[in-house]
Amino acid sequence: MGRYRHIHILGAPGSGVTTLGKALAERLGFFHFDTDDYVWFTDDDLPFRRKRNVEHRRKLMERDLTDSDAWVLSGAVCGWGDVFASRFDLVVHLGLPTAVRLARIQEREVRRYGRKRLSEGGDLHSVYEKFLAWAESYDFENDNIRNRASELRWLEQLACPVLKFEYDAPVENWVENILQFMDL
Repeated sequence: MGRYRHIHILGAPGSGVTTLGKALAERLGFFHFDTDDYVWFTDDDLPFRRKRNVEHRRKLMERDLTDSDAWVLSGAVCGWGDVFASRFDLVVHLGLPTAVRLARIQEREVRRYGRKRLSEGGDLHSVYEKFLAWAESYDFENDNIRNRASELRWLEQLACPVLKFEYDAPVENWVENILQFMDL
């Protein structure tokens, strides 16, 4: 375990990045951090509407990563967080078919916020619709900084080992595969 104390997990929206990050961190006894907490003002009454500027994100993440001996960071840092890439001892990339991801996102968001808030006329409807459209576009090369092609190119530049899971499985299976790779 000593060799892999700074693990980054990223991938397609709805593929299970945060779920895997939390489960792996818990299993290893590591801290867990999620990039959404750095990118967004997540304490807002209406979440995911206001983004922090890049320097603010970096400052907050720098503090957390420096103050923690061992951690799992879930969520993408491509572009704004490239300065942290040299700290990663292991990176895991998740990818699932678009239809599977979108169904997971829809189920998760209804569970989190309720169907009424997400439906037309609800206070989160426009944010939700924009997020679904962006999540669907992830698989196609486009002008977004974050899409499948750009993340795969980013992974090629890393000096640390990269594991890729391109199949649906219970999170426990992915955790076991990572632990096996780590020789634990």
